[in-house]
Parts: sequence; structure tokens; C-alpha cells
Amino acid sequence: MTPPGVFVHALALVESDDIGAGTRVWAFAHVCAGARVGRQCNIGEGVYVEHGVVLGDDVTVKNGVALYEGVTVEDEAFLGPHAVFTNDIRPRSGRHKRGRESFLPTRIGRGASVGANATVVCGHTIGPWAMVAAGAVVARDVPAHAIVAGVPARPAGFVCECGAALSGLGCRACGLAYRRDGGGLRRA
Repeated sequence: MTPPGVFVHALALVESDDIGAGTRVWAFAHVCAGARVGRQCNIGEGVYVEHGVVLGDDVTVKNGVALYEGVTVEDEAFLGPHAVFTNDIRPRSGRHKRGRESFLPTRIGRGASVGANATVVCGHTIGPWAMVAAGAVVARDVPAHAIVAGVPARPAGFVCECGAALSGLGCRACGLAYRRDGGGLRRA
């Protein structure tokens, strides 16, 4: 049964009853029982959301993304088309298959964006408002507001909450100011 205030396309399969009001789930998406989806999310065509996945409020998951147990996506994050997320660093099948205890959690911070066809290797955190370029392979943590690109993904600068690239610690597009915080940035 569709939770109240949630749109589910007739060709989608939603088994979870933990979906926030205003969320839209499009054709051929599958949201498994035990997945948690916040309010006002947009789950695109062909998306798979496995049990144990947590999506915050106002999350956009574009077409063809698969999210596996252990992935947490915070509020206002954006996952581009066909982005890839893993949960087992050394997957095996058959007699060598390991259980859930070997899964490594992945966290996508508030407002972060993961570009089309990017791969996020499990066990890493993409910091708040960070941006992963299309096609990048993230194999280590990404600091807040960092832009990373390439294979493997490497720092390529910083980005404002509004999405504009920063040159220095102030945003010319919206006026927000930042200060250094470890390897990343924080609002001043």
C-alpha cells in the first residue's frame, strides 16, 4: 500500500512503508522493505533502493542508480544518472561469499552531488556540499565542499552550496563566505 502523500508510478514496486510525504517514485523503480526514504524525494526510473538504505529529505536519485544496504544519503543530496554505489570491498559469490558483517557503510553528506556514472567505493564519506564529477571513481573520503574528478578521484577545487565553483573563500555567485576546516571548507 502506498503511504499517504506519496506518488508511486503504476510500474514501480514500493515495498517500504517508510517513505515521506511528497516523495515521487517513477517507473521501474524498486524500493525494498526496510529502506527509509525522506520527504520530497525524487526516485527516478529504474532506481533500486535496497533494505537498510536511508535517504534524507529532498534527495534526488536520477535514473538507473542502485543503492545497496549500508548507504546513507543525507538531506538535499543529488545522485546523478547511473551513479554506482557498492557495499562490499571484496565481493565474492558461491563458497567464498561473505555476509553482511563485511559490508562497509557509505555516507553522502548533506547537499552533496554525485555526477552521472560516478562510482563510490564503499566505506567512504562524501562531505556536505561536495561535488563528485561525472565518471569519477571515489576511493577515499571527500572533504566538505570539495570538487573531485578523475580515476581515482582527486581534488579539483571547492564548490559553494549554490553549486558555483569557488576561487578563494567567497562565492561570487551568491555571496556566501567560507573558512578552511581540515581538508574542506565550512561557512564563515
